[in-house]
Amino acid sequence: MIKRSLMINGAPRMAIAKPDTTLATYLRESLGLTSVKIGCGTGQCGSCSVIVDGKVVRSCSYKMSRLADGAVITTLEGIGTPDHLHPLQVAWLAHGAAQCGFCSPGFIVSAKALLDQNTSPTREDVRDWFQKHRNACRCTGYKPLVDAVMDAAAVLRGDMKVNELLFKIPEDGRIWGTKYPRPSGIAKVTGTLDYGADLGIKMPEGTLRCALVQAEVSHARILGIDTSEAETMPGVAKVVTHKDIKGKNRITGLITFPTNKGDGWDRPILCDDKVYQYGDAIAIVCADTEEHAKAAAAKVKVDLEVLPAYMSAPEAMAEDAMEIHPGTPNVYFEQKIAKGEETASYFEKADVVAEGDFYVGRQPHMPIEPDVGFAFFNEDGKLCIHSKSIGLHLHLYMIAPGLGIEPENVIMVQNPAGGTFGYKFSPTMEALVGAACMATGKPVYLNYTWYQQQTYTGKRSPFFMNVRFAADKQGKLLAMESDWSVDHGPYSEFGDLLTLRGAQFIGAGYDIPNIRGEGRTVCTNHAWGSAFRGYGSPQSEFASEVLMDMLAEKLGMDPLELRYKNAYRPGATTPTGQNPEVFSLPDMLDTARPKYKAALEKAAKNSTAEVKRGVGISLGVYGCGLDGPDTAEVDAELHPDGTVSIYTTWHDHGQGADIGALTTAHEALRPLGIAPENIKLVLNDTEFCPNGGPAGGSRSQVVVGRGIKAACELLLGGMRKSDGTYRTYQEMVDEKIATKYNGKWTAPCTDCDTNGQGNPFAVYMYGIFMAEVAVEVATGKTTVEKMTMIADVGKIVNKLAVDGQMYGGVAQAIGLALTEDFEDIKKHSTMKGAGFPYIKQVPDEIELIYHESDRPEGPFGAAGVGELPLTCPHAAVINAIYNACGVRITRLPALPEKVLAGLQAKA
Repeated sequence: MIKRSLMINGAPRMAIAKPDTTLATYLRESLGLTSVKIGCGTGQCGSCSVIVDGKVVRSCSYKMSRLADGAVITTLEGIGTPDHLHPLQVAWLAHGAAQCGFCSPGFIVSAKALLDQNTSPTREDVRDWFQKHRNACRCTGYKPLVDAVMDAAAVLRGDMKVNELLFKIPEDGRIWGTKYPRPSGIAKVTGTLDYGADLGIKMPEGTLRCALVQAEVSHARILGIDTSEAETMPGVAKVVTHKDIKGKNRITGLITFPTNKGDGWDRPILCDDKVYQYGDAIAIVCADTEEHAKAAAAKVKVDLEVLPAYMSAPEAMAEDAMEIHPGTPNVYFEQKIAKGEETASYFEKADVVAEGDFYVGRQPHMPIEPDVGFAFFNEDGKLCIHSKSIGLHLHLYMIAPGLGIEPENVIMVQNPAGGTFGYKFSPTMEALVGAACMATGKPVYLNYTWYQQQTYTGKRSPFFMNVRFAADKQGKLLAMESDWSVDHGPYSEFGDLLTLRGAQFIGAGYDIPNIRGEGRTVCTNHAWGSAFRGYGSPQSEFASEVLMDMLAEKLGMDPLELRYKNAYRPGATTPTGQNPEVFSLPDMLDTARPKYKAALEKAAKNSTAEVKRGVGISLGVYGCGLDGPDTAEVDAELHPDGTVSIYTTWHDHGQGADIGALTTAHEALRPLGIAPENIKLVLNDTEFCPNGGPAGGSRSQVVVGRGIKAACELLLGGMRKSDGTYRTYQEMVDEKIATKYNGKWTAPCTDCDTNGQGNPFAVYMYGIFMAEVAVEVATGKTTVEKMTMIADVGKIVNKLAVDGQMYGGVAQAIGLALTEDFEDIKKHSTMKGAGFPYIKQVPDEIELIYHESDRPEGPFGAAGVGELPLTCPHAAVINAIYNACGVRITRLPALPEKVLAGLQAKA
């Protein structure tokens, strides 16, 4: 043990710790300073940043033995509190810089160290600082963070008063469409919001800590599991295997379509017969400490017969490939699209045909916070599972039969989540902590390392696509043919629905009267496919948007003008034969045209022999909802003090469920003149909240929002007197009128048929993306210098939340275009290895332009937001590379070596 006298947040502390204890662990677990977040655990994300003797250090990899006696340490708790915010924290709120908020403490601490040295930084100074100190954010696209630091610096210099940053409610009291800060904002910028690992530290004495025994091969038959040595290790309470699970020991994939050849019961909670992918859970060690649990997990012996591993769709589709799930073919679902007339004659007679093969790969979600959760039995004997789930009711029914417990005896709760971006649409550890709790009868806690996060959670499913267009010589699209194979990993959950997205979104945005195509879902042994922002559109639209540029080149047309000619107008229908609800794309392209021409002129002027510059454009479309008659329920309740509570499961990835629910409810309750702070949100606890549905497909603002509107309107109806005034709570009780109402809304939609035809979504989002890039001729390295996005997401609910979604989605699209991948399990298991975009990989110049078209089915005219900015900006980047240097990349990511190979081939 070592002893150090330290000054921590202005107070003297005597620290006694093991020499190899990290500073982050000491601050969190010994002192309870949980603003210090542990993300990657390897010094690559900066969420654990603290100041030691005036310097920023990443405390997750900083050992206590390195601290000098008398060291002065500052954490976020020492910078500002909820009652006394530092200008940086106020600026973070003003710019919506805390989205999920997990990385915010590390950024604010890092920025404090910068401003202690330099109160007049340039924007590039700020960006250089965050790059140097490896402060990583997956939510914001970084621009709001730089904005916040610049304003905080102005306050510290005396050039601005801090009050100028505070939100002021308009005279009419309306917060819809404003920059009203999200309710969770203060907790996020002060580090007082408890995420899963923070709650884990605060779990009661006797809580068992879990460690997983996981597969280190991708496909194998299990011959035996020997837990005997592990069970004798210090502190071990139990080693849980499949034999301890009372139910089916399977997580159901909830088969969507009857033509699916599987039954959905293919994913084990704990592997029994086989290993299906690297990282599969085989056993759970439950012990008194995490250290003991992990030591014992290393002693579990698993005897395996290694089988051939099919790591891509083509491999698994080969004639000699074995069935990964015996009895179910590796190609277990097929989806056709047939719109209009047969296409063959159109391709025979077309003036121009363009065709290409395209690949969008296994993009990892890479939230800064790794997966974490815990479980316990409450006083009523019900199993309570807390996690990052973004589909609580959905997951309850997916895991309860496998655990062997009735759904009514399970309560699911979402902890504040440090980003999910969709991977938590799948249950990841919910069944594991449930099984461990049921097997031991004690509270249990499980926190993945970032390596486990990367190797054992779902990824974007790769699409292998062939698409071709037929057009006349004026550029009018006549027909499209498409073929796509979806590598969905070993587990079927939502694989059929994802494959349908190819039918819905290849060619989306354009009036294509005749379409034929076929897609298929393929079982492989690589990482299982889970939802990821854009869900199917980044793959589908990449193919058609790059192909549009290829067609434009063949026609000798400008790519923007080709899109303008074919964009949805009255009379046009989507690939599924649906009439779009608004026709904003031509106007959006008109808005883009002068910016596009100016960018082309600028690129030509600034290109050199060494650095080629170019401009690319793309179009993106996505639906808001789960296919067909999507439904949400919401309760609204009036209380004696005049406040109103809203109860629903509007799950929060970090996108802003709180501000969305609050603003929608406030708008609906405006006749009462109620203040925003008098609307109480009760979110994401199945014990209290009705089923709002999962947070995916940009559905929440539309579907849950309509549910909130319905519940509030019913409450207003009960309160309204004949003279138009409103009853108080006591008057309602005296008149025996209910004070709590259940609102429900169902989308007026139909499911797509076997030919991909139907009206699956009531509301769509539309976007135009423009990328300006520079390509180094000597290396092939591409830098995105500016992104412009013109977006139609209906009426804007909250400007900060919508801007943040756009910036963050565009940043993820740049990563998808240029760096991000999870193909090589070892190489891509770290943030740096997987191509995580740090601040200098994302341009500071991101221009957002909104085209607000009122949505007839959206609440107060709003659409969703989250998916749109990752539908297809990456195609704009790829098209810009071609415009710059003549190299067309059709398989992502466009790594420097790929671009360089193209340049060399041209030469």
